[in-house]
Amino acid sequence: MLTNILIVIHLAACGALIMLILLHAGRGGGVSEMFGGGMQTQAMGSTVMEKNLDRITVITAIVFAGTTILLASRLS
Repeated sequence: MLTNILIVIHLAACGALIMLILLHAGRGGGVSEMFGGGMQTQAMGSTVMEKNLDRITVITAIVFAGTTILLASRLS
């Protein structure tokens, strides 16, 4: 039962991580520029939206890594 719950959480984290990474800015815009935040220069730093996107991505990556370790230990 617990393994099934871990698998569902792991799959959700996989999908979310893929989506969040694709939303990040490449060399130019990204999600902040898509919603009108592209007025800032590179010297001004990241926008609030980019910082929040970074935080959410890191949290999702930690969840993904945690479920990977838990699943590996339960299935071996």
